[in-house]
Amino acid sequence: MPQSTAPWRDLTLSAETRIRALLDAMTLDEKIAQLGSSWPGSEEAEGDVAPMQETHLRAESFEQAVVGGLGQITRNYGTAPIDPAEGGRRLAALQTAVTEGNRFGIPAVAHEECLTGVTAWKATVYPTPLAWGATFDPQIVREMAARIGGDLRDLGVQQGLSPVLDVVRDYRWGRVEETIGEDPNLVAEIGTAYVEGIESAGVVATPKHFAGYSASRGARNHAPVSIGVRELQDVILPPFERALQTARSVMNSYTDTDGVPAGADHDLLTRLLRDTWGFEGTVVSDYWAIPFLHSMHRIARNESDAARLAMRAGMDVELPHRMGFTHLAELVSSGALSETDIDRAAERVLRQKLELGLLDPDWSAPDATGVDLDSADNIRAARAVAERSIVLVRNDGLLPLTEAPARIAVVGPVTNDPGCLFGCYSFPNHVLPHHPGLELGISAPTYLDAVRGAFPGAQIVHESGTSVSGGETEGIEDAVRAARDADIVLLFVGDRSGMFGHGTSGEGCDATDLTLPGAQQDLLTAVLETGTPTAVVVSSGRPYSLASAPTRASAILQTFFPGQEGAGALADILCGAVNPSGRLPVQIPALAGSQPSTYLAPPLALRSDGVSNIDPTPAYPFGHGLSYTTFEHALVHADTVVDTDGDVVTLTVDVTNIGDRPGADVVQLYVGTPYASVVQPVRRLLGFARVDIAAGTSTRLSFTIPVEALAITGVDRVKAVEPGRVTLTVARSASDVGLPTEVELSGERNPIGLPQARFTSFTTIENDAPPVR
Repeated sequence: MPQSTAPWRDLTLSAETRIRALLDAMTLDEKIAQLGSSWPGSEEAEGDVAPMQETHLRAESFEQAVVGGLGQITRNYGTAPIDPAEGGRRLAALQTAVTEGNRFGIPAVAHEECLTGVTAWKATVYPTPLAWGATFDPQIVREMAARIGGDLRDLGVQQGLSPVLDVVRDYRWGRVEETIGEDPNLVAEIGTAYVEGIESAGVVATPKHFAGYSASRGARNHAPVSIGVRELQDVILPPFERALQTARSVMNSYTDTDGVPAGADHDLLTRLLRDTWGFEGTVVSDYWAIPFLHSMHRIARNESDAARLAMRAGMDVELPHRMGFTHLAELVSSGALSETDIDRAAERVLRQKLELGLLDPDWSAPDATGVDLDSADNIRAARAVAERSIVLVRNDGLLPLTEAPARIAVVGPVTNDPGCLFGCYSFPNHVLPHHPGLELGISAPTYLDAVRGAFPGAQIVHESGTSVSGGETEGIEDAVRAARDADIVLLFVGDRSGMFGHGTSGEGCDATDLTLPGAQQDLLTAVLETGTPTAVVVSSGRPYSLASAPTRASAILQTFFPGQEGAGALADILCGAVNPSGRLPVQIPALAGSQPSTYLAPPLALRSDGVSNIDPTPAYPFGHGLSYTTFEHALVHADTVVDTDGDVVTLTVDVTNIGDRPGADVVQLYVGTPYASVVQPVRRLLGFARVDIAAGTSTRLSFTIPVEALAITGVDRVKAVEPGRVTLTVARSASDVGLPTEVELSGERNPIGLPQARFTSFTTIENDAPPVR
């Protein structure tokens, strides 16, 4: 049948008719081909750009893979440095080979990593997801993601492997930087905003890692997960449930939960995801997750058996290339799988290709010539996210430095390395280290550059003091001397992100405790002992215990790998050009070894009360953050009695800026349950509102809380709204006394069922304040 008249090319027919006609025309092998992927150029993937890469790079060649069709092309741009225009020409040639390799002329879906922007050479590097969480600003994250999605689309990429929706359970885990924070509602709100931005550009977003990855034992990457049903349902799953109402794909977790690997978990990938939540998109494997069922988890006898388990569980596509799925035809032939299993996955893949326009008669690969991956608009977006993400943790009045000191000591190992601004999945830290001598491809001023630019009249003395992780102490004496001779010290400590042990943060870079890496704590202590007023800047991928810094530093700021514009944003906050407004998406611990510990804890875990000699009280709580102005909250109205099967609870609060400069406040709403059928956290975040308020003005906010948002998973493992009393508190942080109000839930226990589509929202009733920087 000529391709131009084939029914699957006919745009006047329904999607169902087109897909059914195509499936009916395909052989078993052709359907299986749509479920695989190929990584052309993987031989160029020097070093660790994916886990256990050297072990698993053996695979069929691209020329073999395209025979009969191909599901996906892996990382055309993100494997090795290539100019975007040249990358576009190469991708177009690869797509030509794919379309010519099958009878139907069906191209592949091209996918890339995009966690901190497109993982490609010369692409803007945005702040890490933990910084997104610190903004408490879904709108700015949505706008950033829309720009990332637009760049992917212009490059001819149809699928982005982001965001990470894992909720932080242990700060020692190396991938904390890739998460949005330790609260499921914050992760859900910000993560869904990112998904909406990517999808708005016509690109498939792929939330990961489904599910439980961040709860691994001992915070070790890939380690088993031991959590109960309630922790899974109330903490781990809500961000996925929310985001997958928009995202069209999802990626499995590498880990096993209670002995069942996610990649072979039928209850997770089919019963929950499909039957309960109604998800209709594709499930793609994390790289080599299918052969891992054999080589790592040891629940499959060989790779063929691994493919059987994954397919029966609900996996649709194997990434980054076919290993297990090369055995699908023989599994069908032997009766271990049915052709119905193949048809189910192939239909999902082809439906997605139809949605993306890949089955249209006039489809062609876009021309990437002239695509600017680091445009002025991208840079402005990166700057906006960075500015909103920086948290002023402590300030005794030293900041802002509106009058530049005569002599400033800029001290610390992260001061003069642009790599210390980036996350592990950024192209500069993920790929470029394996190509020494090649230029960065973007402009990324260091912290030292930015301080010099912000204070041109000051004498700047720079000393590293030590390296990030080497443990050297010889330079500390020089740093101390510079600090003693200075009017103020700007002390920068923290991480340099990398992969699989080649960094102090990042995938496979787990920590044994939360002491600053290397000899940085020694440097911090020595500089603070000079008595010179010191602002400590922690630029990191996880929170660290700072020992005596919370009481001895004049100021503390926290940045979570703020991207290429981060140093400039930090300098603008130091000099007062920008009013800080970030809030902590994770606690800053007081003790280096009190892990695992998050703010979502019952009374016994939040304080020792004589039962333990270890005090888990954090140095700074979740949601904490200061400003150069002052805000007052006043509770105007709150419903005090609602039915367990009711609709919403409403709460109204006035927020007033009583300071002398404009600023942004983050109003947080928490719920506490004094008594329940199962142990509950003292507080958990229900909602939040970030509002810009001019000096001397007020804003009235109305929170609308769905009653079902108050549900908990009970003894029977059913999520329900329980009768009794709850306390709603408008607060500045999880530890702030705030403005509490008691609400009586009357009636019978009310199971809410799934899916849960409604989340706390807020409405600005009146706000005449202009947006502020």
